[in-house]
Amino acid sequence: MAQLKNDALQRKETLKNIIRDLHDGVDVEEIKERFGDLLDQVGAAEIGEIEQELVNEGLAIEEIQKLCDVHVAVFKDSLDKQQATENEITISEDDPVSILKKENIDTTNLVNEIKPLVVKIAGLEESTDISTQLDEWRAKHGELMNLDGHYSKKENILFPYLERHGISGPPSVMWGIHDEIRADLKLINELLKAKTDNKASAILTGTIMDKVIPTLQAISEMIYKEENILFPMCKETFSDDEWAEIKVQLGDPMARVYKEKDLGRVEEGSLPEGIDLEVGVLNPEQINLILTHLPIDITYVDENDEVRYFSLGPERIFERARAVIGRKVQFCHPPASMGIVEQILQDFKSGKKNDADFWIQMGDKLVYIRYFAVRDKDGTYRGTLEVSQNISEIKKITGEKRIYDY
Repeated sequence: MAQLKNDALQRKETLKNIIRDLHDGVDVEEIKERFGDLLDQVGAAEIGEIEQELVNEGLAIEEIQKLCDVHVAVFKDSLDKQQATENEITISEDDPVSILKKENIDTTNLVNEIKPLVVKIAGLEESTDISTQLDEWRAKHGELMNLDGHYSKKENILFPYLERHGISGPPSVMWGIHDEIRADLKLINELLKAKTDNKASAILTGTIMDKVIPTLQAISEMIYKEENILFPMCKETFSDDEWAEIKVQLGDPMARVYKEKDLGRVEEGSLPEGIDLEVGVLNPEQINLILTHLPIDITYVDENDEVRYFSLGPERIFERARAVIGRKVQFCHPPASMGIVEQILQDFKSGKKNDADFWIQMGDKLVYIRYFAVRDKDGTYRGTLEVSQNISEIKKITGEKRIYDY
C-alpha cells in the first residue's frame, strides 16, 4: 500500500514537472516523446488537480492562463481517447452536462459559419462591395455575443461547486480566458457597427486575420477544454445531490433560487447557523451590518401601513427616530402630502402600480426617492419599501472605470 502511495506521489510530481518544463519553454513534442506512456493515461480530473497544486505552490494564475493551450496540447492525445469513450454514454435530456454541450454544438456551428464568411471577405479586392456579407456577419456575430450567457453559467454555477471541493485554480484560469474572449467579441462588435462604407479594405482584412480568426479559434479551443477537461472533471467530482442542485440552477444562469427542499441545497454542516434565506444563510448581526452599509436609506412599511423598519446608514437623507416604528406611515408625512402617500399605497394594494419614483434637490444633494410594492410569491401585497439615495455624484459619472483601474 505504501509503495502504491509513493508511486502515485511520484507520478503526480512528474506531471507537475512536465507543466513546469512547459513554462520554461520546453517544446511540446519533446515532452511527448519523453513521457509518452505517462501522458497517455492522464485524465481530466488529474490535470485539474496538478494545476491546482501548482497554484497552491505559487505558480501565478496568469502564467497558467497564458500557457493553458500548451497544457492541453501535451495531454490532448489522452483526452481525445477518453472523450471517444465518453461519447458512447447516453446522456439524459435533463443532464446539466447535456444542456451545456448542446450550447457548445450551437456555438461550434456558428463559428463554422462565420469563419469561411470572414475569410472570404478578407480575400476580396479592396473597395469591393461587401454589404451582403457584412449584414450576414453582423447577424451571426450578434448570435455569438450570446456566448456570454454560457460562460456565466460556468462561472456562477459550476465553478462555485468546484471551489467547494478545493478546485479553484482551473476555474480561475478558465474565467480569465472567458474575459479575453468577451473583450475580443466586444471589440469585433464595435468594428462591425462602425463599418458603414460597406467596402472591402486592407484594414478590415488585417483585423480579420489578426483579431477575428484568433478569437474564433479561442472560442473553439475553449469548447474543447470544456468537453475534454471541465465537464469530465465535474462528473468525477460532484455528488448526485450537487448535480440535482445544478440542474435546477441551470434554468437561470444567475444562480436562481431552487426551492425544492429535497435537493439538499448544500451539504449539511457546510454553512453556519443563522436565518435560512432564499439564497444563503445569515445571522441577525450579518443582516444588520449589510443593511446599515448599503449606500441607500431603506424604510419598510407593512401591509397595515405601519412602519416596521428603517436602516441606520452612515449618512441618512431623511432623519428617522426609533419612535416611528409602529406608526402609520401616513402620519410620517406633512398633511399636504398625506393624500398622495395614501394614493400610492392604494395603487400598490390594488395592483394598479408596482413602483413610483421622485427626485428633489436638497441643498447640494439630488435625492432620488423610490417606492416599491412588496409582494409575496402568491402576489399578495405585503407592504411598501422606500429607497432613497443621493445621486449627485452618480450623475457626474462619464465613460468607464473598470475594476482593473483600481
